Amino acid sequence: MRVRTRAFTNVYKKLCKTTFSSLKRIKLPEGHNYFNLKRINIITIKKIAALAKVSPGTVDRIIHNRGQVTQENVDRVNAIIEEYGYKRNILASNLALNKKFRFAVFLPKYEKLEYWKSQVDGIEKAALEFSKFGIVLDYFFYDFNVVSFKQAVKKVLHFECDGLLFAPIFYEESVQFLNEYKKKNIPVVMIDSNIDSNNEHAYVGQDAFQSGYLAGRLISFAVKNERQVLIFKIAREIESTSVYLQRIDGFYSFFKDHDELTNFKFSEITIKDSGIDQLCLDMFSGINSVFVPNSRAYIVARFLEQHNIKGVRIIGYDLLKDNIEYLNKGVIDFLINQRPEEQGYMGINHLYKKLVLQETIENTHYIPLEIILKENYFPVKRKN
Repeated sequence: MRVRTRAFTNVYKKLCKTTFSSLKRIKLPEGHNYFNLKRINIITIKKIAALAKVSPGTVDRIIHNRGQVTQENVDRVNAIIEEYGYKRNILASNLALNKKFRFAVFLPKYEKLEYWKSQVDGIEKAALEFSKFGIVLDYFFYDFNVVSFKQAVKKVLHFECDGLLFAPIFYEESVQFLNEYKKKNIPVVMIDSNIDSNNEHAYVGQDAFQSGYLAGRLISFAVKNERQVLIFKIAREIESTSVYLQRIDGFYSFFKDHDELTNFKFSEITIKDSGIDQLCLDMFSGINSVFVPNSRAYIVARFLEQHNIKGVRIIGYDLLKDNIEYLNKGVIDFLINQRPEEQGYMGINHLYKKLVLQETIENTHYIPLEIILKENYFPVKRKN
């Protein structure tokens, strides 16, 4: 069917001016068929004001919930908004007002730590993507000691912002900080560690307990004979935090839930980062499997390689350069990837959706557990 352009344009103009709930039949000039059309949803603040017989300023105050308006006018305007499906264009409003959203980012220093550098890479990726919507980041870094953390806390508490992205490394001090920060009534998103048992703040990261549970399954996989399992804790003092302990708790819980696995015996060793030279052959006497509940599996792998100890199943965390090296050599069997870059990105994305788009979103966003083996990380070289 051909429609004369001018005739069609005239009809279209009529439609765009219409605010009635439906247009069932509109007759075109003679010789043309009928259109069946539903309501065209074009409604503005000015049109709402005319229908409600109030001023546009009154409608604006009702939409943005500011100023004093009579309940009668509120009810009338809201009824019209509901009928015509008016939706405020939040992004357009923010751009018109040149509104800025300041997010504070409170993290450990990352220059020499691959895991935290990946977190910052994800944060920067999100910041670049959302910068056109007025998002600005301010960083607050601290060293891996309580004194540095407390000094940074003072700065963060005095900094005015719209949202906070926070990595709670020191457990007790972080709980105190969050209790104090709650008074500011500013949204908080935690990454890496979830220390909020009351779910008052948002969290983006892995379920630490579940990842330990998964590690237990990987240790037990395809094993029938008796096994001696060593939980090797190579940690800074700070890693007596909840995330570290939750992984170990999840690991043991797997075997408690599978009481048929009576062939597994467990022992634990704890050393500090600065004491890795304390590793000795006696630690690994009779050991069949090692679970390292953090990113330092490569330390155990390096020691076993240096002393030509083979046949020990090693499970650890994170795709650090050294871990990947020993995964490729076949010394480390499994790595559980925490996907730190995705954590950083999704943390900023959460604040963007909540504050800029004003969306209602879930407080907890678990990053899926990812099991990395040599075969699914490195391409297999085919033999000729």
